[in-house]
Amino acid sequence: MTAPTAGPGDAASPEDGPTGVADMALAAFWFAVMGLFVKLAGASLPPMQIVFARGAITLLLATWMLRRVGLSPRGNQPRLLLLRGIVGSAALVSYYFALVGLPLAEATVLQQTAPLWTAVLASFTLREPVTGRVVAALAIAFAGVLLIAQPAWHIGSAASADVPLGYALVGLLSAVLSAVAYVTVRRLGHSEDPLVVVWYLPVVTLPLSAPFALTHWVWPDARGWALLVGIGVVTQLAQLALTRGLARQEAGRATAIGYLQVAFATLFGAIVFGALPTAERWAGMALIVTSLWFAARR
Repeated sequence: MTAPTAGPGDAASPEDGPTGVADMALAAFWFAVMGLFVKLAGASLPPMQIVFARGAITLLLATWMLRRVGLSPRGNQPRLLLLRGIVGSAALVSYYFALVGLPLAEATVLQQTAPLWTAVLASFTLREPVTGRVVAALAIAFAGVLLIAQPAWHIGSAASADVPLGYALVGLLSAVLSAVAYVTVRRLGHSEDPLVVVWYLPVVTLPLSAPFALTHWVWPDARGWALLVGIGVVTQLAQLALTRGLARQEAGRATAIGYLQVAFATLFGAIVFGALPTAERWAGMALIVTSLWFAARR
């Protein structure tokens, strides 16, 4: 099931705006599904083993898709493509380290500052204007994330001393690296097929995670293997949607839509784990949906 991919001439035309928004919303959904599978798999498998398995499966899928359509993985800008793979892999590893050392809420909020950094970087490197509507969407969405995650260090909380500064800086680094990766993908959207862009991430992630995964390998049971395969498949779908969306939509506006992932994740938590959202979290999801409407409009 492969959606039509964006060609070199498809980047950022006004007619493609709604399609880019839909692609980013779809990416948010698949990334939330991936997060759910990772949480389930993480109950019995080490995090770096999950990263390694995800890289192996997505590399197989990406290679098969490239051969199916007759594309060379080299691409037109191999150096920039390799940079995208390196930065994206570093962001992924940083995020996992932040998850290890911080409560989930704190790590989530730090990672969700990525759209803010993306809008700033895109304005400097891609000359994309940061409009008032995009700023409003980012502010509304981030307020929604705070309501959903409810980190211990928000507004004057005495619990802020319990958050290790080193891990907090690693979490912030993950967000900045993610922003660099998004801007790089946006630039590559002018010359590369999304399948080629996606191929370079597991090419870097796989050897990077292999030493850690193989030295602490835990043999999965049938359920574990199913989850690992599921993580690989939905990650491929998410990365393709993300790459198409960034090729067709301004980076700041596109990544603001990614906040929808937090709302999806909250709903999945309620359905799968029985963690029913509080009134504050329902309000947070409403703010994120409102920000989606702001970001999508022109």
